[in-house]
Amino acid sequence: MIQLHDVSKTYAGQPALSAVNLTIERGEFVAILGPSGCGKTTLLKLLAGFIKPTVGTITIDGVVVASPSHALPPEKRNIGMVFQSFALWPHMTVAEHIRFPLLHHRYVTSKLKENIEQRVREVLKLTGMDRFADRYPAELSGGQKQRVSLGRAIAPLPGLLLMDEPLSALDAELRMELRREIQAIHQQTQAAIVYVTHDQSEALAMADRVIVMNDGHIEQAAPPETIYTQPQSPFVATFVGKCNLVEGRWEGECFRPAHAPAERWPDTGVVAEFKRQNLYPVRPEQFKLFPAGETSVAATVTFAQYQGQEIHYTVQVGEQTWTIYQPASSRRFMPGERVGLVPVFAEPQPHQQTLASYII
Repeated sequence: MIQLHDVSKTYAGQPALSAVNLTIERGEFVAILGPSGCGKTTLLKLLAGFIKPTVGTITIDGVVVASPSHALPPEKRNIGMVFQSFALWPHMTVAEHIRFPLLHHRYVTSKLKENIEQRVREVLKLTGMDRFADRYPAELSGGQKQRVSLGRAIAPLPGLLLMDEPLSALDAELRMELRREIQAIHQQTQAAIVYVTHDQSEALAMADRVIVMNDGHIEQAAPPETIYTQPQSPFVATFVGKCNLVEGRWEGECFRPAHAPAERWPDTGVVAEFKRQNLYPVRPEQFKLFPAGETSVAATVTFAQYQGQEIHYTVQVGEQTWTIYQPASSRRFMPGERVGLVPVFAEPQPHQQTLASYII
């Protein structure tokens, strides 16, 4: 188990992390999600042992590995790391990359040391690189290089696997393929994984728990379904899934939208932070579009993008811009067309169950 206690980090007096408290259980897959500059990579560097916290402590299995006065170096922590840039040695073959940590990693068990070649074969097969064991990095594709990087990291069976945006340099099809590889590796190795990304779909699709960060602090930490359906702040709502924050006024258990004051929308579990700011979060798939004049909320379509099963609309409602997803089988509206819209607060339809499908 990894625990961060009131961890802060400053650079030249500027805070990069502020009073972060976090517990990562053994075998848990945690995704750290947030925009550039939110503190994701700083948090990963602290866990790896590359830097020390300015304030606070980090413990692994009850042992303090980092504090303001000292930090256990990476080679003395039972970790593996996968970098965005692959970080492969050009003079080593694929098999030699896998073998290297088995020979030099401090926490390799005696059983693994006695069966190094067997473990090399296992990892090559697990990563799908057994046919390329004798190739050098220059002879590999980008996806193959990342598989080698993954294999090298998991070969010594580390207790903690750190991944710093490992798929961001790959094309969309390869990212989907390697997502499955990483999930399969996690299931087989049962190592705790901390996966840093700015890609919402990766975080929602892969992680047991998503940590959403902003300006150096944790906005919300919860399972993907909770992050998506019950955001705890406007930032989480808009960053994960493009939630529309409808302005209006809360009156007891009902919400009166500013652009349709005659409407009364029910409280569907909206958290206090939204009520305090007189906002009502509505996901893009929770709106339905109708011809103009059929509802009390009027809008103008500004963009329409066909996305296969869905059409993604951007509409202008007064001074606000909202995003709306409609089934491709529904009536098609064109940019410039006046429309009406109404929120749908019923149970999600089956196609709404896949959270990552709403992230663009």
